[in-house]
Amino acid sequence: MSKLRSGACALVAIAALVVTSCGGSDDDGGTGSADKQETAVVAKARDGLDALKRSVLSTGPNGEKPTPASEVSLSAQELQQIKDKHATAAIVLHYGGNDWSNAQVNGLRNALGRMGVRVIAVTDANFKPEKQVSDIETVLAKKPDIIISIPTDPVATADAYRKAARQGVKLVFMDNVPKGFTPGKDYVSVVSADNYGNGVASAHLMAEQLEGTGKIGIVFHEADFFVTKQRYEAFKKTIADQYPDIEVVAEQGIAGPDFAGDAEKVASAMLTRNADLDAIWAVWDVPAEGVLAAARANGRNDLDVTTIDLGQNVAIDMAKGGPIKGLGAQRPFDQGVTEATLAGYGLLDKKAPPYVAVNALPVTRSNLESAWKTVYHQGLPPKVVEAEG
Repeated sequence: MSKLRSGACALVAIAALVVTSCGGSDDDGGTGSADKQETAVVAKARDGLDALKRSVLSTGPNGEKPTPASEVSLSAQELQQIKDKHATAAIVLHYGGNDWSNAQVNGLRNALGRMGVRVIAVTDANFKPEKQVSDIETVLAKKPDIIISIPTDPVATADAYRKAARQGVKLVFMDNVPKGFTPGKDYVSVVSADNYGNGVASAHLMAEQLEGTGKIGIVFHEADFFVTKQRYEAFKKTIADQYPDIEVVAEQGIAGPDFAGDAEKVASAMLTRNADLDAIWAVWDVPAEGVLAAARANGRNDLDVTTIDLGQNVAIDMAKGGPIKGLGAQRPFDQGVTEATLAGYGLLDKKAPPYVAVNALPVTRSNLESAWKTVYHQGLPPKVVEAEG
């Protein structure tokens, strides 16, 4: 009996192998073709993400080619010359209190301190151009040698920055520049992350998560803001050109200043009108928090979300294995250091590159800890560690 049972088992095993082989062929409608398509999509996405390590895709506000931040430096002699000037600086933000702004200020304070430059003001315009104009006026009364700033609106704030330039203040910009300003004449330089590259990264991460097919929504920044436009354009173009089976079925802009609240309303409307929506892209982490709130309110824990900027709240969601599946991160601390160094160029009348960029950084749950250290130059916050379980 044992021989008969052994023979029967052998026949069953052979039959199973035949069935498996037939099921995996390309000609019989089996799953082999779908598996190959999935593998091709994942390979394409990962190749695209890997390429971002080697190049910067963004151009400057006036179409300038990017100079790597690694090429911006001051010699020991130049640092001493700057220290001897006992210069002062003001940091004029579009809005503050978020992880990105805090990291920028930390990087600036760190580098300016090493240069002997005293920070006399840090302002927060709450994304209101009229408030930023008032902030600039207040700061100018303190007669700073340097202003490092990100304009809320390139047109509405231009006259205020022009007044600063006429007063002899050295201007270094983050991300955006006032309309009509010329680098090397009206301002020293502008520094940004590779925002186009981060838009590309968030598109590849979404495509990988969706395995190349699905319906998505987009929450973009409805403003004349150079870097957020780059992200939006890069995301849409990458999806359209490289992932034709991913369909954008809804998109809506938000103007703020309540970016999380506005994004929650927009995302809720998208989910209500499109019950089969697979994913939503948000232009940065604060709107993404609103998308997360909408997903929870609509019982859509299966929704996939990608975004840009590594803030603590999206990091917590990612650590928990929540809807945030990936993002393109800026490196705001490093940007702040570079901006401070370029302010030193201005004090020395040293020729500066007109546009300096820092590479994009794709982030998923698997590299969250190392990415946080790269972005903020410190370990994961306790709340994120706790979320990892």
